[in-house]
Amino acid sequence: MPADSAAGQPRVPRASGETPGPWLAILRVCSAVAAVLVALLCGAAGLLVGSGAAASALAGGVLVVVFFGVSLLIGHWVGRRNPSAALGAFMAGYAVKVVLLGVLAFAFGAPAWLDGTWFLIAVVSTVVLWQAAELYAFSKLRFHLYGSGPESPAPTPGAGHGN
Repeated sequence: MPADSAAGQPRVPRASGETPGPWLAILRVCSAVAAVLVALLCGAAGLLVGSGAAASALAGGVLVVVFFGVSLLIGHWVGRRNPSAALGAFMAGYAVKVVLLGVLAFAFGAPAWLDGTWFLIAVVSTVVLWQAAELYAFSKLRFHLYGSGPESPAPTPGAGHGN
């Protein structure tokens, strides 16, 4: 067992259990990965084309992070109150976001400074990397599958073993 450097005593590992706030954990991972990518894209766009391209890359990356981040926040909020309703909340939130995004795009159009190429590069690459990070983060979550709280029945000695 590894020794704790401060006290010289062995560290006791934490008991394994469910990931607290799974949707927020996914949001943290995905946001960090997206931030690095968007920073790199803004730097490349700024060096190759100029500040308008860098701003376009930033706008595209921020749009993706907000779009997907809101979904994870909805999942967190609903999942804390009623975990079985989280999927429905994701679906409803997605539908509302798509309609709202469409209305905003058609109502305001593209600003004059927007560089469509760098905006598209940022949106597509951020979506792809966000999805990969989300799959990775989700695969590392731990979910409580079997009841062990006071509402679950206590195991019967010898039950299920042919006794």
